[in-house]
Amino acid sequence: MRAKLLGLLRASHFGPTVLVVSISFALSITQLCATESARIALAIFCGQLVVGWTNDLLDFPLDKAADRLGKPLVVGTISETTLRRGIALALACALVFSLVSPLGLMGTAIHFLGLLSATAYNFKLKSTAFSVVPYIVSFGALPWAIYIAADSRPPLWLVLALVLFTSAFHFFNVLKDMDVDISQKVMGLPQLIGRSSSIAIACLLTALGIVASASKYLTL
Repeated sequence: MRAKLLGLLRASHFGPTVLVVSISFALSITQLCATESARIALAIFCGQLVVGWTNDLLDFPLDKAADRLGKPLVVGTISETTLRRGIALALACALVFSLVSPLGLMGTAIHFLGLLSATAYNFKLKSTAFSVVPYIVSFGALPWAIYIAADSRPPLWLVLALVLFTSAFHFFNVLKDMDVDISQKVMGLPQLIGRSSSIAIACLLTALGIVASASKYLTL
């Protein structure tokens, strides 16, 4: 059981999941109390489980062909059936926890727009020239869901910075597996433009994200 739980955590892409949940909590705590922020973070966490587990489930044939031993499905720590059941449960929890959290109906709708976008990346968009679009949509939606819960609107610099930094992450993140991806015909935008161009764009987006963040102080 312990090995299966650890496998589920690894299949959730635990590092990025913790980062997204932490960002969600940090944004929430600027608008709401700690308890309400924690409830929002829990809903976001369940949604991130759906995204991570869907990614590993859909990529299983490719991961197995590439002998990616860091993947729980490949080494047999968890099964496809376990992951499918986990996705269904996490999706239901994400919906319920969102609705009963301060997100309410509107915030939940925006949260699920982000989930739909991220899941579309897993199903198809990661292998197209539009692979960065889900990052723009999902992380652009995140602050809106949280701020609307507090009857407010996110500042433009915050939305822009979040979109720019996470889009840069997309270009950086694919570099380690780019050669394998290309050999398996996973041709997202970074793979299409190549390693050097991806690094250049990632650096540019990061720099623009820093500028967007700094603009906060220019508007004070």
